[in-house]
Amino acid sequence: MNGIEFALPGVNLFNLYQYMVIFFVSSLRISSFLISAPFFSLGGIPLQVRIIASISLTAFLFPVIKVPEIQNMQGFNFFLLILSEIGIGLSVGLILNIIFSAAAVAGEKIASTAGLSMSSMIDPQSGGQTLVLSTVLTLFLISCFLSLDGHLYLLKLLIESYVYLPIGIILDFSEVSNVAVNTFGDMLYLAALISLPIVGGLLLIQCSIGIITRSAPSLNLFSFGFPIALISVFIFLYLGVGPISNAFSDLTATAINLIDEVLHSYKEGSL
Repeated sequence: MNGIEFALPGVNLFNLYQYMVIFFVSSLRISSFLISAPFFSLGGIPLQVRIIASISLTAFLFPVIKVPEIQNMQGFNFFLLILSEIGIGLSVGLILNIIFSAAAVAGEKIASTAGLSMSSMIDPQSGGQTLVLSTVLTLFLISCFLSLDGHLYLLKLLIESYVYLPIGIILDFSEVSNVAVNTFGDMLYLAALISLPIVGGLLLIQCSIGIITRSAPSLNLFSFGFPIALISVFIFLYLGVGPISNAFSDLTATAINLIDEVLHSYKEGSL
């Protein structure tokens, strides 16, 4: 066997290194989105599952993704390219998180009005202590979001962004910041719309309880008013399941439209 050279078929090590770098850059946008977006970043979903999901999506898109000549880039331009790709994914996840906070804010307002501010539990979204009603409304919003295929629409927008926002195009982060500020205002407005009917009904009930206890001072406010407020809030929530689900449907559509607006905002030129 002297004088015979054996060579394995495939790419050499230098080309393999280039392919790995290109694959890494292509996966940054999807990976940063899966890390920052609600539901995808739940504490109950292991990090290994998110990594495998991002690698699988990138492998599916890798043959059609246009990547600039990375080997010809200087070090600083390559660093800006990485920051730009991470910023795109984080911007989408941040806007979705802000919109999803409307359910938590509405739940906190309803709970504080009904006297449930002392009841808290572990929030699976953030991993910290939050009010029970906020957690319930957040999980209800996630259920509505998934039942409406909102996650599929978001992935579709993110995949299509590689066409009109290819790697190397700079995202207009000033426009993204303006959208984020406006999204925060929309979140407060939507939270007020969700909580206003229930809070208004509880306010009328508490006013009635105040008039009754004023006319009959022998009645104890806590033993008489607190159970009525608790029963009323559950009745209002039961009657408001339909309107709240419609509000969450509109909230999902608002989030998708805002994300589509952000992904279409980019500066002329490339890195």
